[in-house]
Amino acid sequence: MACGRYVYGLGVMALGLLCLAWGAFDPGQPVPMHFPGRAVLAHVSAVFMLVAGAAVAWRRTAAWGAAALAAYYTLIVVVLMNGRVVLAHDAEFVTYSDLAEQLAIAAGGLIVFAASAGIDAALAARLARSGRLAFGLCALLFGGAHFFYMNLTAPLVPRWLPPSQVFWACATGAGQIAAGVAILTGVRSRLAAILLTAMYVSFALLVWGPLLRADPSRHWIWSENALNLALIGVAWVVADSLAGRGAAIEGARQLNGS
Repeated sequence: MACGRYVYGLGVMALGLLCLAWGAFDPGQPVPMHFPGRAVLAHVSAVFMLVAGAAVAWRRTAAWGAAALAAYYTLIVVVLMNGRVVLAHDAEFVTYSDLAEQLAIAAGGLIVFAASAGIDAALAARLARSGRLAFGLCALLFGGAHFFYMNLTAPLVPRWLPPSQVFWACATGAGQIAAGVAILTGVRSRLAAILLTAMYVSFALLVWGPLLRADPSRHWIWSENALNLALIGVAWVVADSLAGRGAAIEGARQLNGS
């Protein structure tokens, strides 16, 4: 799981660095402007993300770094920060797709912890499966957002890419939904996770990278690049965890056959 873990850790570190540079919370961590000590808490959150992301990238500290990120993103970011937004805007799809971005990072941390902590194999398998199911749900929401907000998604596709911007917005949306279904059902799930990783890499090369070069002054573009890097890492971690699961199943079959 080393490569996926490294990319995941780098993505979280990139988000933390941006928070330090801006002196504010990541856009995916909605904290009210009037919240007491908001600026201080934003810096504390940024330092935490930097340290935990770096810990994930180092094998000896990967387990505790991943556990810290899984707990922080699940309890603080998803439940406390985004939960308030969901309650206030429960009829808006963007509320759930934004929450899914943060849940995906939590899922990645849970899977890395399960693989790195040296805990009971059965418990590790349950935790990894929970992380994969959470990420599968996130993929469904990511894909759905392409169709709910086609007017925002299609213009992000390079104009020179045939046959059209709308075609690729639909294709990538459908691809994420299909990958989410595959991961949730376990049917061709590793292939789906690999293709999803490749899709997010293509987003970096064709969408977010060029946008950043064209206008490096826009904070939200920096944030989207960092978030996309983290999602590449999460999808990679999911694919790696499914490779380990397949090997375990094959080993069990061989033992039963003997």
